[in-house]
Amino acid sequence: MNTPLFVNSTITINAPADKVWDALTDPEQTKKYMFGCAATSDYNVGSPLTWEGIFDGQLFIAVVGHIVAIVPNKQLIYTTFDPNDPAIEDIPANYLTVTYTLTEENGQTRLDVNQGDFSTVANSEKRYNDARNNGEGWNPILVQIKALVESV
Repeated sequence: MNTPLFVNSTITINAPADKVWDALTDPEQTKKYMFGCAATSDYNVGSPLTWEGIFDGQLFIAVVGHIVAIVPNKQLIYTTFDPNDPAIEDIPANYLTVTYTLTEENGQTRLDVNQGDFSTVANSEKRYNDARNNGEGWNPILVQIKALVESV
């Protein structure tokens, strides 16, 4: 039995949950912190979610997945897969799950991000170490989300 492998990160943002939610779900906002990629979906359970960007003047799909669960301003759960890695087969067993949980209190929002379980997917150790980003995990992205939301 493999030990579960998850990447967890948390940040507190000085803004209400609806503003943080907008940063997580508005494609124009996601481009500002997710390497120029717009997250596109109708945000209904079962619907596709794609992260699309422009590279060398060409549209590319950086990540694909589906919406698993959604409670606006509180929680978003989706699957994710990098279709650009030919070493990993595009099958459901190789998709990871990302969970955003927003907790608002006194005008601030704690954003928790959980990604995994890396132990269950192909090339698990490499994918886990890449996602950990030298121990930083999602923290660099969360810092950008915080700056974006707090600047509005």
